[in-house]
Amino acid sequence: MTQLIAFPTVSRDSNLPLIEWVETYLASHGITSHVWPDPDQPHKAALFAHVGPDVEGAVVLSGHTDVVPVDGQPWDTDPWEVVEKDGKYYGRGTCDMKGFDALAIWALVEAHYADISRPLQIALSFDEEVGCTGAPPMIEAMQGVLPKGDVVIVGEPSMMKAVTGHKGGNAYMTHMIGFEVHSSIYYQGVSAIHEAARLIQWANEQNESNAAATPAPMAAMFDPPYTTWHVGTIEGGTADNITAKDCNFNMGYRAVPGDDPAALDAMYFAKVNEVKAAMQAIHSEADI
Repeated sequence: MTQLIAFPTVSRDSNLPLIEWVETYLASHGITSHVWPDPDQPHKAALFAHVGPDVEGAVVLSGHTDVVPVDGQPWDTDPWEVVEKDGKYYGRGTCDMKGFDALAIWALVEAHYADISRPLQIALSFDEEVGCTGAPPMIEAMQGVLPKGDVVIVGEPSMMKAVTGHKGGNAYMTHMIGFEVHSSIYYQGVSAIHEAARLIQWANEQNESNAAATPAPMAAMFDPPYTTWHVGTIEGGTADNITAKDCNFNMGYRAVPGDDPAALDAMYFAKVNEVKAAMQAIHSEADI
């Protein structure tokens, strides 16, 4: 873990030095690694390896190599050095999630020297902290290179509890296009911000309706036990006395099992079309 933490693999930067170190370390124990460079980001790569019988059905230990930034944070110690204090390890990524990555590497080496009957694999991805965008291409790259795994253990911090399910999710970058007029005659224009508020209020109403409903048995296992809609960032407008020409926000949802993502998408699109029609009834240049 000390070695992994020493690599400052913030998502905006390269993870290649870490990947190269892991590849060399595994090779020193006679384990062949497969490195997949991201063609769209040559400074980043994933790594995966297999030990044990050359058959399908492996247990896959999966982790990401990137970490969140340390900029502007009041660290008392060097974030790129593991420091033990009061029985705890401090360093960027000790918990999320280079601690698990280190354990996965150790387990792979131990399994390589043991007479295991079921294969073990490791899969180290990138860009998890910026939207889990590195894992899907890594999984695709693994196909046909390693025997197909059967069970995946992702060592994300979870209060030392096994998490066997996760809500689904989707998000839409939404660009509201209004029509600018002076605010004293706002009714002749279209405020992108005001119209965005209609969609955000719709999200509030969906959350209130979902919260009031009786959850299905599978949904009841989650906290909260219903699908939630959320807008985390929003920006727009030109001046206080002008109806906003532009407004941008991300509308996302976290869906419980049983709620069809396609149906949720359709619900949002239907509301978008409703709001857009009202906007264009005022001015044809307005759009979403």
